[in-house]
Amino acid sequence: MTVLSVPAALLASPAAASAAPAASAAGPSVTPAIVIAVLGAALLHAIWNSLAHGVSDRLVGFGVIGVANLAGGALLVALSGPLPPAAWVYVIASAVLHVLYELLLLASYQLGEFSQMYPLARGTAPWVVALVSVVVLGRALPITELLGVLAVSAGLLALVLVGGRPGRKQLPALGSAVLTGLMIAAYTVVDGLGVAVAPLTAYIGWLFLLQSAPLPLLAVIRRGRQLPAAVRRCALPGLAGGVISLAAYSIVLWAQTSGALAPIAALRETSIIFGALIGTVFLGERLGRRRIMAAAVVLAGVLLISLTH
Repeated sequence: MTVLSVPAALLASPAAASAAPAASAAGPSVTPAIVIAVLGAALLHAIWNSLAHGVSDRLVGFGVIGVANLAGGALLVALSGPLPPAAWVYVIASAVLHVLYELLLLASYQLGEFSQMYPLARGTAPWVVALVSVVVLGRALPITELLGVLAVSAGLLALVLVGGRPGRKQLPALGSAVLTGLMIAAYTVVDGLGVAVAPLTAYIGWLFLLQSAPLPLLAVIRRGRQLPAAVRRCALPGLAGGVISLAAYSIVLWAQTSGALAPIAALRETSIIFGALIGTVFLGERLGRRRIMAAAVVLAGVLLISLTH
């Protein structure tokens, strides 16, 4: 099989042989169990994003999601204990990146259409993760993975442009979505390194504990006396979204202990397909034949990447 480089496996978890997927001697691999699990996480991710998009006050909705994540993180920390010293730099960096991601995602949803902004945000990450994996981490990139990344990028461009060429009024929404994708790529790489040096449950708990407070605090500051009424309106979808988001990303972090960052990042982006369908069926947004074809190209790219392993 043709590859762009032939490096050693750098990210295999040193302590997760029984609790998480392990990298083979030949390099990181994606087992059928990982594929199924990450596809399930992708569906969960699309669901919680659609719940967040559907609330009337998205800032308060994201704040309620943060409260649920904070509670879940605190519970996991209580059950798992402290982190190894080497893991703190990854947890802190990832928490900052996640907060930036949530703020940019919130801006994207406020400025643009869900079924357009969601694919752009999620679809930016795979090729960036693949690029960093090769250039920075020295990971192998088989030719089929390269073709898969190019297909995902092409499908992404088609999804963005299917409604017509963006005008100046759409540029803020598009910019926020692209920056959201870059944050996704950044925390994906950081977390891939972090779970290699820490117990998985402890890493998940501290990550959610540290990242979850800013948005609830921002909602309190921005809404003031209007906050209780706003919370009542979005409490159920917000809490559900928080539980679902914690479960979805915990599955992804488990999968990343295999060390195969690029294919797992791509598999996550099947959420692009789920998100577009959710936007159409439940949010009343137009899908259309061209958008279906573009989504199929994205799916083909994801399959090319995943089938490499």
